[in-house]
Amino acid sequence: MNILCLHGPNLNMLGLREPAIYGTVTMEEINQALQQEATAGQVILECKQSNHEGELVGWIHDARQKFDGILLNAGALTHTSIALRDAISAAGVPTVEVHLSNIHARESFRHHSMIAAVCLGQIAGFGKQSYLLGLKALIASAR
Repeated sequence: MNILCLHGPNLNMLGLREPAIYGTVTMEEINQALQQEATAGQVILECKQSNHEGELVGWIHDARQKFDGILLNAGALTHTSIALRDAISAAGVPTVEVHLSNIHARESFRHHSMIAAVCLGQIAGFGKQSYLLGLKALIASAR
């Protein structure tokens, strides 16, 4: 099984950016924890990050032929990007939406996800564990 983990805009700044909201864990620490979980589950995991919507869309399109699932933290694009929603829908690759913070307990503009309707599910509010829970959900849904 092959899974693609995509980190969206500003997630490269984890550990520095608003630690009261996002914690002090870095993207690299999240990726390392995901790799350990993937290895234990006999899963091949590839992690990528981009601050550019079009690059994320391209990776989602390409996932059709390479991956069995996508773990996606689209960051702020979650709330604005019809392009990401359409890419997920078109690619047809099972996708789990994850967020470090509880987006439903934050500013009202964060309460709506443009991508949730085309994802298997959404996990939010558990910090780094959101990613690990999302990975476990993808693995379980494919087996």
